[in-house]
Amino acid sequence: MPKELLVGLEIADDAAVWAVTPDMAVVQTVDFFPPIVDDAYASGQIGAANSMSDVYAMGGEVLFALNLAAWPEDVPAELLERLFAGAVDKVREAGGVVAGGHTIIDKEPKFGQCVTGRVDPKRMLLKQHLRAGDELWLTKPIGTGILTTAHKRQLIAREDLASAIASMAALNRDAARAAVDSGLHAGTDVTGFALAGHAHEMADRSAVQVRIDASAVPLLPGARAHAEAGVDFGGMQRNRQHFLDGGLVRPDGLDEATTLLMLDPQTSGGLLLGVPRAHRADFERACAARGVSAAAIGDAVEGSGVTISRGR
Repeated sequence: MPKELLVGLEIADDAAVWAVTPDMAVVQTVDFFPPIVDDAYASGQIGAANSMSDVYAMGGEVLFALNLAAWPEDVPAELLERLFAGAVDKVREAGGVVAGGHTIIDKEPKFGQCVTGRVDPKRMLLKQHLRAGDELWLTKPIGTGILTTAHKRQLIAREDLASAIASMAALNRDAARAAVDSGLHAGTDVTGFALAGHAHEMADRSAVQVRIDASAVPLLPGARAHAEAGVDFGGMQRNRQHFLDGGLVRPDGLDEATTLLMLDPQTSGGLLLGVPRAHRADFERACAARGVSAAAIGDAVEGSGVTISRGR
């Protein structure tokens, strides 16, 4: 591996990182998926926020993005224009620009971005930097997978869908800045592997055990009600098979609805951060200054794997 490639396949974190100078590295990532809400503009915002999230998960800042889109011939091009408008506005909010992209014809619409950013190599957030004694903090509520599935089945209240869209479209920029400014070094974002799976990634790569208090995990409005109604789908089932059935995550006294929430694949979820206790006050102040709502949901101790319980 070239010495300039600080993070690549051998380390397997949220994005690739290439050193340019001792104080600056390029961070790059790509992500795309089918739209999960009906509104084209909101879909563009969500797709862009989700694509940029991995730059923030590394502690970086966004420079520019390239759009990636697949679009059916029988769907009006005006909807694609609205989707692109949402993405452009979201990247502009991040302080970056959309500098180009590529579109193909496909039977199913898909959208995402290749995002380039920069990061200070000495201040990166990495999954492998979690240490025993660190607290675990989450910067967005969970439940987007359950809520968007309920939306597809026409079971969701309008206000609950609006809350989910607002959460997915929100940037992780301020959370990342709060983390870096307060001296944190361990982090990832919560996406398709759900809270349980991404906690396992941090635990496994840092050789520690993660303990999560499910009662402390913030939820989006309506998420528990739909979980209690038994909303289930393919991504959640795959997470159950891999993380629970595979013994990587241990539920301790959880009811079925809470288990579903811990396994719920997220779109554009929040950052999951390791906060050394000596840095907690600084992190809380940095979050308050930037308007970030972060919650302490667990900790890291000696051992391995992930344990999720209702209170510790």
